[in-house]
Amino acid sequence: MNAFSDYKVPAPDYTEMKTRYEDLLRRIQNTDDPEEAISLTLEWDALYSEVKEWYSLTEIRFTQDTTNPDYKAALDHRDSEWPKYINLQTRIKEAILASPCIDALEERFKRQVFELWRCDAATFDPSIEKDLEKEAQLESEYTALLGSAQIEFGGETLTLSDFPPYQENPDRAIREGATRARSEWLHERAGDFDRIYGEMVSLRNRMAEGMGFRSYTEVGYLKMHRIGYGPEEVASFREEVLRELVPFALELADQQAETIGVESLMFWDRNFRSPKGNPVPLGDHDWMVERAREMFGAMGNGLDGFFDEMLEMGLLDLKSRKGKAPGGYCEFFTQLGMPFIYANFNGTQHDVDVFTHEMGHAFQSWSSRKQPLTDMIWPTIEACEIHSMGLEFLTWPYMDLFYGGDRADELRRIHLASSLSFIPYGVAVDHFQHEVYDAPDCSPDQRAEKWREMEKTYVPWFQYGDLPQESSGRMWQTQSHIFGAPFYYIDYTLALTGALQFWKLARTDRDEAMKRYVALCQLGGSLSYAELLTSVGFASPFEPGCLKEVVSDAREFLLR
Repeated sequence: MNAFSDYKVPAPDYTEMKTRYEDLLRRIQNTDDPEEAISLTLEWDALYSEVKEWYSLTEIRFTQDTTNPDYKAALDHRDSEWPKYINLQTRIKEAILASPCIDALEERFKRQVFELWRCDAATFDPSIEKDLEKEAQLESEYTALLGSAQIEFGGETLTLSDFPPYQENPDRAIREGATRARSEWLHERAGDFDRIYGEMVSLRNRMAEGMGFRSYTEVGYLKMHRIGYGPEEVASFREEVLRELVPFALELADQQAETIGVESLMFWDRNFRSPKGNPVPLGDHDWMVERAREMFGAMGNGLDGFFDEMLEMGLLDLKSRKGKAPGGYCEFFTQLGMPFIYANFNGTQHDVDVFTHEMGHAFQSWSSRKQPLTDMIWPTIEACEIHSMGLEFLTWPYMDLFYGGDRADELRRIHLASSLSFIPYGVAVDHFQHEVYDAPDCSPDQRAEKWREMEKTYVPWFQYGDLPQESSGRMWQTQSHIFGAPFYYIDYTLALTGALQFWKLARTDRDEAMKRYVALCQLGGSLSYAELLTSVGFASPFEPGCLKEVVSDAREFLLR
């Protein structure tokens, strides 16, 4: 393979794979020799990584071009086959967990991975295979609907990913016009979004009840591998945010309104933070990649050689284009031994933010590539996001490369303020999902009303005027996590409490902050979320007062 664009992973033959899995299952069930059990677990893991490689590459090719019929057909085939593979994998995990050699296996591979598998085994039953296939189809329909946007504005035809530069324009009329054009396009399709989400919620609730759970919330927590905490701890964190951060975020919104010279901060003003116009990178995609090479070269600690290898192998797809799904993500390919980064550059600060964010994920997965099992490469999601958001803050000293000296200082203030203001929004998304799955039979309008309640509680500075989509209580419909990954969003806010501790430490001891960051990345998924935080000397977000010191430091930095 000369470049990732040439990388191909053929679709596995299910009949052949089933035979191989069943042979492994029989041998695992019939051994009481610890060394053989370890060897068989590694043999299964190699087979699992083959299938996972196909799964991931199929998803990537479709998001790179949602209009390509071959990619769509490949995705549909994968979605129809994948529940069968989940069944095979779950049976193997159950056999390993029931093995008389489990103590030796846990000693060899560490307890955490077996806790993950217990969660996986609890949330799958062969009876839900068809429902999982339908769920994947609905997720693909949602992604395609977002990717289909062709919105006329300012004499151009824009995708959803093209709007941020207009929504950050110094001309308030342009900001409002762009936000309105986007809102109108979404509102015309709000019924489709409502239908897709309503079907998803009903489907998930039916699966949960069929497996004996009281609600999908229990399933969602297990699927997200919430190990060592549950809804009660998350609710206490939301209360901490409400108490410590929402009042400060309101102050920041007032400060932003004063800074940009508006009497009332409207929704179309939320991403405009400087009267001179938001700081933007001083060059295009290729220029930015070269600045990133300089930055990671200066940072060292393994980031330098790693980034050069990413470039050499073509493992970055950062340019926005028609037909490309919006958003950004990172995926790791176990067989290839390298990660892949996907983003949609649009000429705004977001480009640098999302790139450094996904590079944090990429560096962590690469740093953990020698973990003994595939499921130990990534930690659980709320821990994964510490690496990504942590790197955003640890790259602060190099922002001059992208923005120039005077604007880099302004950028750092904007980044910190927007990160802190994000946390209340993040917990609003989480609380909303709890409300939805506690009442799965709600109508679309009732769900919209629940969202309005979340906004009033956590983000009272959101003012929509007469924007049709947002004022109808449907601002959440472009938050893809709500559709495709239930209960995946509080993770960003939990992780930010760790990332902000990196920011705080780096202000006084940057070398120590980098040392802890690399150590955290190398641990991968070998420990639980709380254990990972403890391992680098950081506080848990479930400890009372976890936000107090960070908010105090941020207040001094931002309001001085």
